[in-house]
Amino acid sequence: MQPLHSPAPLIVYLDFKSPYAYLAVEPTRKMLAQSGAVADWRPFVLDIPSYLGSAKLGKSGEVKEQNRSTEQWSGVKYAYFDCRRYANLRGLTVRGTVKIWDTDLPAIGMFWLKQQESLVQQCRPDSLLSRYIDAIYEPFWKRELDVEQVDVIEGVLKGIGADVNGFRDYALGPGREFNAEFQSAAFTAGVYGVPTYIVTDADGSSIQRYFGREHLPRVAWQLAGARGQAPDVAYEGAAGAQRLESATKRFVVCVDFKSPAAYLAVQPTMDMADDIGAQLDWQVIATPALREPTEPGPNPDRGAEHKFTRGRYLADDLQRYAPHALVDLYDTRRSDFAAIGLLWVTDQHADANAYVRAVFARYWRHHEGIDSVTDIAEVLAGLDIEVAGFMAFAAGQGKARAVAMREGLAAQGVTTSPTYLLGAEPFQGRQHLPLLRSLIDVD
Repeated sequence: MQPLHSPAPLIVYLDFKSPYAYLAVEPTRKMLAQSGAVADWRPFVLDIPSYLGSAKLGKSGEVKEQNRSTEQWSGVKYAYFDCRRYANLRGLTVRGTVKIWDTDLPAIGMFWLKQQESLVQQCRPDSLLSRYIDAIYEPFWKRELDVEQVDVIEGVLKGIGADVNGFRDYALGPGREFNAEFQSAAFTAGVYGVPTYIVTDADGSSIQRYFGREHLPRVAWQLAGARGQAPDVAYEGAAGAQRLESATKRFVVCVDFKSPAAYLAVQPTMDMADDIGAQLDWQVIATPALREPTEPGPNPDRGAEHKFTRGRYLADDLQRYAPHALVDLYDTRRSDFAAIGLLWVTDQHADANAYVRAVFARYWRHHEGIDSVTDIAEVLAGLDIEVAGFMAFAAGQGKARAVAMREGLAAQGVTTSPTYLLGAEPFQGRQHLPLLRSLIDVD
């Protein structure tokens, strides 16, 4: 078994301790059923402490042990909040875990079953592998299953009707060795998170790697022959959402003009807002620049390798969805002048959408500066917005207001660009646009 190759056109990597992977199972199955494609489902065991630190809770839920930074804690808390939001749409339970679980045994259970069924059989709704995935995921995320006990995994296998003769010896011997070797090989091949989708051409000459279920629209498009325009990232489940009681057709969009992810979100966001008649309240934040991946050097630890692999993937993924080649992905310079310009445009009751579009285009498409008062004055002049008053505004109260806007959003925990705020509820990334649409479309 090679990490990036399979007789099937699609490889799907999952880890049972990942809530994002749990949420990806049904949408992936639905996509496969609609496309008529077959997938090779495989386990990938995350080594979370190597890149995200670790923590352990006490009996009353308090943090008993931990070695995470503030940034890491923020990422973990948002991840669980986001997963529960989408789990609730489907009636799934995602409870917080008290520790980072070792999921090698359930992974070995997957490999055990993959020896008993063909790839075609594995993709059937009633296959042993499909039943096993459900029999592990649902009780595990309800905190009802200890996946670190071999007798528990053996019991799950028995419960779905699988042959368990020899499983215990396999799990503690050759299965354990194979799993360890395969996990190492998959990580070395560039699989660093879950869910990961590997799409290959029939002759294996082209391999596309996607991390996250938001890529399922593009995976389906590629499996169908990549005809027509490629779809953008999008999460599923919006059709089942209930409109928020407090929702209005106005929501906040927080962006950093030097964020490539925000640049890719601008047009889809404006298109969605125009389509349903919503108003966008643009706010400017300053986020850390994308980190340029650097070779980890000889004998790196797993954390360094993870950071390098993830960094390369993120850059490649941005380019994949961009309408043109992106340069200056790693620009670390930040200024408040573009934010001051936005405040001025708002005060003048001018078209904030046009201003936002112009600033992003100036920097990302035309490769011109946005870090001086002169740069922003040129943008305003191009939009026929008064410049003389802006210069005085920028030299006076504008800077203090821009700083206050940025600091106020940071105090709310807005650290990712783009972040959408619907009331106080944050949505990080343009993949949430389908859900946002259903939450605010009151007609």
